Amino acid sequence: MSQQIVIDSRVFAREARSLEGELPVAQLTRVLDTLADSAGVLKFRIEGRMNLERNRPQLLLQVSGVLSVCCQRCLEGVEYSLGINSLLEFVADENELTQEDIEDDSKDFLPAQSEVDVVALIEDEIILDLPSAPRHESCALPETGQDDGSSSPFAVLKGFKGKAS
Repeated sequence: MSQQIVIDSRVFAREARSLEGELPVAQLTRVLDTLADSAGVLKFRIEGRMNLERNRPQLLLQVSGVLSVCCQRCLEGVEYSLGINSLLEFVADENELTQEDIEDDSKDFLPAQSEVDVVALIEDEIILDLPSAPRHESCALPETGQDDGSSSPFAVLKGFKGKAS
């Protein structure tokens, strides 16, 4: 298990700090259930800055890499390219958000925290980015090995059709 990366959102943004690195896919515990394979690494970069108009700390989060998500049809891996660019703005209290802020889709709002878990933040953004039902363009259903395909479970009903009169 790797070391936890924690930042203070206000200080990080005020001092315009940046942080970049690689994150092993196997470390994304909340995402692993949706993956066909946990190999590989993702690259991330976080830049702190201030929204000068409203004097709020912001983080620009970028994540790139490829995940092997589980196809919902054949249950095999589907390569999914991540290209996350999220602007996160921290607020002291949700009551300070205006209707205009709430309707602004260019950024997301989070409560300002002195301890932000960077891996959890990255994982949250990945979860939001993943498709809800990933599928190959074309694929076959998985073989169950129970039936050779020659008989239908409804074949028994054919005999009842003539008797029902």
